Amino acid sequence: MQASHKSPSIKVRAEDASFAEKSESGKLYLGVDGGQTTTKAVIGDSSGRILGTGFGGQSNHVKGPEGRTRLIEAITSSVSEACRNAGVAPEAAEFDAACLGFTGGIDGKQEILSTLLKCRKLIVTDDLTIALSAAHADQPGIITIAGTGSVSMGRNASGRVARAGGWGYAFGDEGGAWGIVREAMRAALRMDEEWGPPTLLRALLLQSTGETDLHALRRKFYTEDYPRPRVAGFARLVGEAAQRGDSVAHGILESAADHLVSLTQVVRKRLFTGADSVNVSAIGGVFQNGIVRARFTSELKSDLAVKVVPPLHEPPVGALLLAIHSQLSKEEYGA
Repeated sequence: MQASHKSPSIKVRAEDASFAEKSESGKLYLGVDGGQTTTKAVIGDSSGRILGTGFGGQSNHVKGPEGRTRLIEAITSSVSEACRNAGVAPEAAEFDAACLGFTGGIDGKQEILSTLLKCRKLIVTDDLTIALSAAHADQPGIITIAGTGSVSMGRNASGRVARAGGWGYAFGDEGGAWGIVREAMRAALRMDEEWGPPTLLRALLLQSTGETDLHALRRKFYTEDYPRPRVAGFARLVGEAAQRGDSVAHGILESAADHLVSLTQVVRKRLFTGADSVNVSAIGGVFQNGIVRARFTSELKSDLAVKVVPPLHEPPVGALLLAIHSQLSKEEYGA
């Protein structure tokens, strides 16, 4: 059995409570999830109680002057709103530690953020790290994410981290929505060229895009008119076809689930012994499909030490927990 440290409990802020009543130490901690469309900030105290939340715009890239401006605006607006909701003047806010996780990498962000935030310790990391912390309240465990792409990541009780997948659309993403659509398009093209079995996917893809020629659609999928998130959105058609009894679509979804299971098992093998009990959280839109979710859960349950559980918190709370834990002493961390 893996030993684990104690994690602060996350509680919703009581509207009528003052900040002085909430934090015995008076220390503030900040967690931020910076994404492609929105940025969310949460402020908490050392016990893990959430004191205020705030929102901002896109903050995932800082390339060029526009990217830098968007990052500054998103962090400033989200943190200022969180401060106000916590009853703290934004201009006076000082954090014992702040952790910010971003999609799109962390290059160039540390220097910008260090000038925006007053904090004793600044942690700038990726979105996967804060999602893992959030899912298991910064305890040992594994997350497997199947959104546009696919990746699995875990951490054991000794703090060792491992991941599998997340290679991007050119080299991986099997099990993610992009990979599912890629397989659907392949199946439809094989049918179109009369060297694959019949499938509803061909008609559904043409109807959904307004095209009449599948090869014309294939070429368009390579253009700017069809960015990867838009293409990935057609994964729903595979679910629709499977519900209507299409065996090809059903097989694509089962194969996606099998790939996600494989990613999870790789991380489990690298981090945990066979006797260790391991919590696994499945995250992302692909898991909303019943076929994928059921097969993923069933396959993992064949390992009696693995338990599939819903994520405990959202990513910004995971960032908050990482900030808090970065400043706790070993005695406070517990054993």
